[in-house]
Amino acid sequence: MSSQLRAAAPAAAAPRRGVMNIGEVLTRLAEDFSGITASKIRFLEEKGLVTPARTAAGYRKYSETDLERLRFILALQRDQYLPLRVIKDYVDAIDRGERPPHLPGGASLTPRGLDDAEAAELAGHLRPLTRAELLGRTSVSDAFLDRLEEYGLVGPDEGGRYREHAVRVVESALVLAESGIEPRHLRAFRTAADRELGLIESAVSTLSSRRDASSSARAADAAASLSEAVLTLHGALLRGGLDHLDR
Repeated sequence: MSSQLRAAAPAAAAPRRGVMNIGEVLTRLAEDFSGITASKIRFLEEKGLVTPARTAAGYRKYSETDLERLRFILALQRDQYLPLRVIKDYVDAIDRGERPPHLPGGASLTPRGLDDAEAAELAGHLRPLTRAELLGRTSVSDAFLDRLEEYGLVGPDEGGRYREHAVRVVESALVLAESGIEPRHLRAFRTAADRELGLIESAVSTLSSRRDASSSARAADAAASLSEAVLTLHGALLRGGLDHLDR
């Protein structure tokens, strides 16, 4: 089972097999999360997502369980673009022994973990994809993906990989294409998304302009929360406009 999966197990259910200071935690996390800082970890603690033990002198001591929990949280932030509030509600439910519903984006874990097939599926879900993997996941043609890229709806990162949101864009575009709404018709969505992005970036500009990592983390979380509100508003307006079809 991947480290991201193990992180979802309730903190109280796993033994504290060893302890690390925050520097050792940073070293362990740096390979997968190159921008991780002590300030970011302390920010996650401030938000109640991880609770390391303390020595008598007040120093933080992290267990392997704490480390794996951090990996899981950071992976969801990076790959699923989820606000910390959503992540916290999810891991809190797991800590209580509940079986929470699917996270936005489709990822889901249970308190007792997953079988090998499910673990492999989720690991692939969180990992950036090659073009071939994206085509395989979505079953679209090269030509269809080319058209989506042509209209700015999807594209690889600097390393030539596609993030999880690319899968959702391609799958949604395919559903629309089956009803005659072609990629060229979707440029308005790209334009609208860019405008909404501009509003969100403006709203968090005070935090994002600061140099310290804690402010950057706060800005990222605020932006994720605002984007969730924008999507909710968009969906409500669209559904409201379609009410007449069901009368």
